[in-house]
Amino acid sequence: MKKQWREGLLAGLWVLSVGGCKVSDPDLSPYESGAYIINAGSSFDNNGSISFLPRNSTTASTDIFNAANDRSLTGRAQDYTEIDGKGVVLVDNSATGQDKIEIVESSTFKSLATIQAPDVINPRAVVAAGPNKAYVSCWDATGDFSNVYINPGYILVLDLASRTVVKKIILTKGADRMVLVGSEVYVGSVGGERTLAVIDTETDELRQPGIDVGVNTNPVAIDANGRLWAYAASAKEMVRINTATKAVDVRIKVGNPARSLSSIALSQDRQTFYFVNSFIDQNDNLREKGELYSFKITDTAIPATTPIVARFFSGLGVDPQTGYLYAGVTPSSRQAGRVLRYRPNGSSVVLVDSAQAEIAPSRFFFR
Repeated sequence: MKKQWREGLLAGLWVLSVGGCKVSDPDLSPYESGAYIINAGSSFDNNGSISFLPRNSTTASTDIFNAANDRSLTGRAQDYTEIDGKGVVLVDNSATGQDKIEIVESSTFKSLATIQAPDVINPRAVVAAGPNKAYVSCWDATGDFSNVYINPGYILVLDLASRTVVKKIILTKGADRMVLVGSEVYVGSVGGERTLAVIDTETDELRQPGIDVGVNTNPVAIDANGRLWAYAASAKEMVRINTATKAVDVRIKVGNPARSLSSIALSQDRQTFYFVNSFIDQNDNLREKGELYSFKITDTAIPATTPIVARFFSGLGVDPQTGYLYAGVTPSSRQAGRVLRYRPNGSSVVLVDSAQAEIAPSRFFFR
């Protein structure tokens, strides 16, 4: 049974600025300079999509996969990245056996190949792991609400040149977000495990024993000092890790214990994290609410008491070229969303403009 678990979903909404690298394409691209907006769609309607918003425009091209291929993604748009001219789109369908990975030409979004179940079950995140190589984290089949993570998670190793799965790396339950650091990929989880897994990308093998960080920890990004930051959801702590020694050197509680960090992005200079601290309003039809905050990598406390923007955002991303903060707005699960662009201004941000997106803009990839 497909599981729409809030904490896993929130972890899934994280948008990391490390994913937004520029990829050079030999052919003229209709989507040359701007942001791909990953619109998750509503949970059970399988209507996720991807839009493209140019840097110099406030009008986005919508549902570009459908425009290029005369078919929709037919699932929740879970994640996207680009590697050597190929785009990798993760699609999580609410029906059993319908999850898939779409490999596209990154310059046009025309389909090159589709990888489906049984290889792909509950895909969560994708990261570049080398030339023409991608890692895709998957939860595998889930159970009911009394026992969600009934199977170990795993990483699919994709060869994008041959468009094939070349290996499956078995991990702990609830395998989720990933960050590449040199020749290692750090893999988090949401299934109740304590350890960040570490994979050697040269051998595609696990490095044991991993790093004991805390229950339900996901890696976030590498800061200006080369330290890896992660969020331990159960403890509601930001954790800083020395990847050379595999040791945790800082733990900082995040704000009000009644709230949780739901989206996060690192600034252009890698000195400041922007994040949404959110909660479910029991008195307003279980709507998710919250505000935007920030903290410096040198801070020793994250009080999250004075927001820099007093509204909830469904996803964050930072453009590595302009430094602008992109923030997704989701009015409802049946209504097109918007993307707001903010310019950093000291410890705050200034609204620049906005553009209409599609349902639940949740992640961003910059090119």
